Amino acid sequence: MSDEGADTGPARTARPPSLAQSLAQSPAYADPAYRTAVIDLLGGLAYSELSAFERLTEDAGSAPTLEDKVALAAMAAGEFGHFEALLARLRELDADPFAAMEPFHAPVDAFHAHTAPSNWLESLIKAYVGDGLAADFYREIAAYVDVATRELVIATLEDTGHSEFVVERVRKAIADDPRVAGRLALWGRRLMGEALSQAQRVAAERDALTALLVGGVDRPGMDLAAIGRMFARLSETHTARMTALGLQA
Repeated sequence: MSDEGADTGPARTARPPSLAQSLAQSPAYADPAYRTAVIDLLGGLAYSELSAFERLTEDAGSAPTLEDKVALAAMAAGEFGHFEALLARLRELDADPFAAMEPFHAPVDAFHAHTAPSNWLESLIKAYVGDGLAADFYREIAAYVDVATRELVIATLEDTGHSEFVVERVRKAIADDPRVAGRLALWGRRLMGEALSQAQRVAAERDALTALLVGGVDRPGMDLAAIGRMFARLSETHTARMTALGLQA
């Protein structure tokens, strides 16, 4: 029997390291404070994604048409997929995903308790404006983490269909009845205020995230002026979203 092509052992190609091994070997993760900050970031984002899934599922149940119901259900499925990816990464970091999410339970739930929509249009604007503000906040923080974590965060924050769907529905509602524009604009401003308040609360209460933003000896960060500019950028993107909806910010 010919042994041509048989595996002789020494010539085997080495297998590339797993993601978990790569993360463990990254110089950044040699710093316990940095690892804690990344776990905080991923835990907060994971709980936000879980909350988005829950709310979109509820909104789908009250959708006025079958087409709307299916569209929101698809968005909810996308959010849950993001949530699962974040849980997987937390486990790769040997972190307990549920412990990582727990500190964000209160601020995220407080935001939703203070911004409960009273009708279908308000729920759509909340999904678009509220989730958009949260996404902008996490993108800002992601600029200060390692490439693998940044890529995961950016992928998690990809639009699951909110933008086009919400803009189309809200603009049609305003065209049908221009009187709703003023009330919806006020609602958008309220969402902005509550979102910024909760973002500031999270940044103040989570020392690890604050340390990530301000940096350290070997890591660049933001000074107070830069943090102020960050919140200014959040306001600017909010204004752009409101304009897309046909509403005054």
